[in-house]
Amino acid sequence: MRALRRLLAVAVTGTMLLVGPPAVAAPQAPDRAGGTVLAGVDLDRATVLDLQKAMNGGRFTSAALTAFYLKRIERLNPVLHAVIETNPDAARLAADSDRHRRREGARSALEGVPVLLKDNVDTADRQHTTAGSYALVASTPARDAELARRLRAAGAILLGKANLSEWANFRSTNSSSGWSARGGQGNNPHVLDRNPCGSSSGSGQAAAASLAAVTIGTETDGSIVCPSGANGVVGIKPTLGLVSRSGVVPISAQQDTAGPITRSVTDAAAVLSVIQGVDARDPATLPAGPYAGRDYLKSLNRDSLRGKRIGVWRRTGGDPSDDAAVNAVVDAGIRALRARGATVVDDVTLPGLDVVDANEYPALLVEFKHDINAYLAARPGPHPADLAGLIEFNRRYAELEMRWFGQEIFEEAQATGGDLNDPAYRAQRAAATNGARAAIDGTLARHRLDAIVAPTNGPAWKTDLENGAEFSFIGSSGPAAVSGYPNVTVPAGFAYGALPLGLSFFGGRWSEPTLIGIAYSFEQATRARRAPRFLSTVDTPVG
Repeated sequence: MRALRRLLAVAVTGTMLLVGPPAVAAPQAPDRAGGTVLAGVDLDRATVLDLQKAMNGGRFTSAALTAFYLKRIERLNPVLHAVIETNPDAARLAADSDRHRRREGARSALEGVPVLLKDNVDTADRQHTTAGSYALVASTPARDAELARRLRAAGAILLGKANLSEWANFRSTNSSSGWSARGGQGNNPHVLDRNPCGSSSGSGQAAAASLAAVTIGTETDGSIVCPSGANGVVGIKPTLGLVSRSGVVPISAQQDTAGPITRSVTDAAAVLSVIQGVDARDPATLPAGPYAGRDYLKSLNRDSLRGKRIGVWRRTGGDPSDDAAVNAVVDAGIRALRARGATVVDDVTLPGLDVVDANEYPALLVEFKHDINAYLAARPGPHPADLAGLIEFNRRYAELEMRWFGQEIFEEAQATGGDLNDPAYRAQRAAATNGARAAIDGTLARHRLDAIVAPTNGPAWKTDLENGAEFSFIGSSGPAAVSGYPNVTVPAGFAYGALPLGLSFFGGRWSEPTLIGIAYSFEQATRARRAPRFLSTVDTPVG
């Protein structure tokens, strides 16, 4: 018990919002969500370009903007559990940005813009980086993750760390998405008893509820696009290697990437333009050299859909044919695409995904053991030395870490050799990656497509800590995630009038400009996103 108290004492250093597992109770709607208007600017609707105009024009400062978000987090986070901690230096950083703007002008479209990072993105400051686990709370990374360094260099304000599914949802086969030991269970801001989807749950919640101007998520398979879809916001999962993973707590170097989660395609394009780039610490970024300097704001054309050929992938592996709400949103999306001048090829197939599915998970187990051991070995300070140490830590502090579910995935990964040269592993990885690439590339070529569109998510399920996630609909993230190809999800409608549904646009390697243009044109045509209402529950046929 004394060791546990010491652990908690370390955890409250800085501005902590939650300490230890919160009491379990049905989430209640806040008495007042509070407005999102600052000095006449509605922050729920404003893009980062609007924020730059307001700050350049003296309507408000970065200091005022940062203070607004900190107060909003303080008011709403006890209900949402979207943020693990705020940065104790945020106010100072905002004041520094204001001085820079006055003296030298804005460094980028993110100058003075508060950003929440998922709590698996390293920062070498007074914030913690823990992947939601107390196992890492006593140590500080030696340096910023490359993407965090790029955000700082662009003048962005690192506002704090967003909650997540602990260890990016790669700990238990029976976990509840959006739960971490440090942050508790995240609640969907649209309907509070519904799940925000993982693992970038807090980033999706925070973007939807305007707890920050923009947020950063990470994805191995679905962890950017699913929380974006479920929370009714935009998410970009970039081509693998476009954004450095150095300093990001890993699952797999073969599939991991970071990307923006925002309320608009404009904001996502601005963020991606900043965080992309070659990094010597991440060899996967080296092929990105010819592509990493693109300004994605130039892709924002309302007419980008005109003349494009879009294939519709309906049969994503779940059973959307039985979900009238999903089908209705897909059908409405098709009408919008055609109205904007696109040619739609309905009901395309992606062959060979059974082979991809059979090989992805066993490959990830080997990669996780190898990559997490390497990350822990390079991170200074007191913490478990390797995956075996994490498993033992969870057993020792089971009251904190395993109150609701276990660590079956950790144990499966530990049972592997963690050897990336093992022939069996290499065959699995090749089958998964090559199969996914062949499925996308072949379908694009066969139908002469510019992109493929598919439903991102089904209606969010009711959160159930005791029984874990209840995926009644398997999303469409797999092919793009396993292939390392880009994927952009955009709000497209609602199920039962309250639960957001998204559509995902994905295509070939390095096709971000095309996909962002398509997504922007679709967004402008549909205007499907709306601010969350913080409903306590909604009467639906599911969950």
